[in-house]
Amino acid sequence: MTDNNNLIVYCEFEDGKVADVSLELLTKGRALASKLGVKLEALVIGDNLDGIESQIAPYGADVIYKVEDKRLYPYTSNPHASVLINLFKEIKPQICLMGATCIGRDLGPRVSSSLHSGLTADCTSLEIGDHKDPKTGKEYVDLLYQIRPAFGGNIVATIVNPECRPQMATVREGVMKKEIYDADHKAEVVNLDASKYVSPEDFVVEIIDRHIEKSKVNIKNSPIIVAGGYGVGSKENFQLLFDLANTLGGEVGASRAAVDAGFVEHDRQIGQTGVTVRPKLYIACGISGQIQHIAGMQESSIVISINSDENAPINAIADYVITGTVEDVIPKLIKYYKKNSK
Repeated sequence: MTDNNNLIVYCEFEDGKVADVSLELLTKGRALASKLGVKLEALVIGDNLDGIESQIAPYGADVIYKVEDKRLYPYTSNPHASVLINLFKEIKPQICLMGATCIGRDLGPRVSSSLHSGLTADCTSLEIGDHKDPKTGKEYVDLLYQIRPAFGGNIVATIVNPECRPQMATVREGVMKKEIYDADHKAEVVNLDASKYVSPEDFVVEIIDRHIEKSKVNIKNSPIIVAGGYGVGSKENFQLLFDLANTLGGEVGASRAAVDAGFVEHDRQIGQTGVTVRPKLYIACGISGQIQHIAGMQESSIVISINSDENAPINAIADYVITGTVEDVIPKLIKYYKKNSK
């Protein structure tokens, strides 16, 4: 294989399906690849991969690398890392994207450290742009801008990797939009022989039994979210949010501060270190609006902020602001909603 300098997405594969986060990255990767004038490639590793291209091609992939071997499913660190490291040495992609999942967090650093390429974790935005090194004056074109909150979220940092390749970034599920590029898009399928990329020693770890517990909370797909912050004040007051969510047919979310304070479980955390949501209605209760939280909900269609502090940063992005305490405001919202929805 020759150097192709294309953009590649590592596609996670579980229970016969490509993970949503991988499809989201293919959507973003398609836009970036088009801007760069290069091909979008996908890499899927596992077993029973028949027909997998029908899941991937509609998202705009031009080439799909399949590495099929029963020993490669379920995921284990060494074999998957070996496939990426050895394949990337051959095809030399300029950009590699993967999900900031349990797998991506394990795999990404192994691959980037082995290839000396660098990696930006938990990006909230990816763009293509130019860069001039202030020390040397050297100019670089068409670099990947890897954008994420930094320094405790006080600033948004744009990170570039001028020299080393591939430019690697991980992105959390839900941060990028998943959109079909063309239902009839055709991709070239390249079947790779696992034994050329993986050595027998990579299989020292054998999975004997697996237990995966699915999350009981599904805030990601809820059209209405009532989210609470530290300003809600207590676990008891959070019950008001559950009452409002039940009345409206929505789910309860939370900021990191509320989760850290023990008001509600971590499954409900929204933001840079939680989930990213795009509901039709987002009611932010007692949330000040740190940049990490905003990153997880800024694409909500309508934002209502209930806050006793009229200068709370979240009010700047809210469509409606109600100044008051949750104890005061929420019972009234419930009362009037019930009254007007009869």
